[in-house]
Amino acid sequence: MKDAQEATQPITSFAGEHSFLSNFYPCAITLDSEDYPTVEHAFQAAKTDDPDQRRSIREDESPVSAKHRGKRVTLRPGWDHLRFGIMEIFVRQKFTRHSELREKLLLTGDADLIEGNTWRDMTWGAVWNKDKGRWVGQNHLGKILMSVRDELR
Repeated sequence: MKDAQEATQPITSFAGEHSFLSNFYPCAITLDSEDYPTVEHAFQAAKTDDPDQRRSIREDESPVSAKHRGKRVTLRPGWDHLRFGIMEIFVRQKFTRHSELREKLLLTGDADLIEGNTWRDMTWGAVWNKDKGRWVGQNHLGKILMSVRDELR
């Protein structure tokens, strides 16, 4: 078990021991009565109302390919507004449905969860700005994870 000082350090990479925080982590997520292999698969499929496009994403062999396929779907009406709430639903489902993941999330204590990345995703994550000496970005995924963690307490 980590000591209190270590537990309050921010978690800025969803890889290695913290890979369970990533949307690419394998765990069943349900969207409209269909199970998807990861949050990423379900989220990309939720972008469209087209059942064939959803099936293709659900059957993708990896979350990376699901993400790429999701960039080419016919977007459902209002997607830009809906996407944050949908992500929250899937993240909440991940940690309520899978007890081993819930326990791991709770073990992050009060640490800030920041989806630090190098691919410049400043909506869902944040990028380290060496000039400012801090993370820059909206970090919506990290905020959703911390909110779900608070609910689970």
